[in-house]
Amino acid sequence: MNARVSEARFSADEISAAYAAMHAQVQEYAATGAWDAFADHFTPDAEYVEHAFGTFRGRDEIRAWSVRTMTTFPGGVMTSFPLAWQVVDAPTSRLICEVRNLMPDPGDGTLLEESNLTIMTYAGDGLFSREEDVYNPLRFARMATRWARIAEAHGNLDDEGRAYLATYGG
Repeated sequence: MNARVSEARFSADEISAAYAAMHAQVQEYAATGAWDAFADHFTPDAEYVEHAFGTFRGRDEIRAWSVRTMTTFPGGVMTSFPLAWQVVDAPTSRLICEVRNLMPDPGDGTLLEESNLTIMTYAGDGLFSREEDVYNPLRFARMATRWARIAEAHGNLDDEGRAYLATYGG
């Protein structure tokens, strides 16, 4: 048997509970737009792998990236991030889940979303030492552009969204 996976350091219940607590806070950050505390869910030396934006090391880099990304279009428009499913691999201290990224109604009842797979590595004490988000950035860009076009047609696009559309909308 592989020594790495022979004995779990943390129980699946502890890992699940820590992620549920973090995820509940993420919903609050999305509702308020205040993302500063997001990085506090990670160990001081954590690594955050984001396939479109790069790898961030430590809370300061994670905080700067999350605040910048989640308070500007399109991240700042997303309303919630419900989970589609999750599994825990206790021997590796990992939780893997599918996160749905929901956009609000742009004005005509259209519901737009894209999902990503997230791999969390639990470090104990309610903190995570690593997160990796796996997704197709082009699909997210197409969704954001489609949302912005519909919102603009219904008078629901702000200046930041218009700038995004002018830059990426073709």
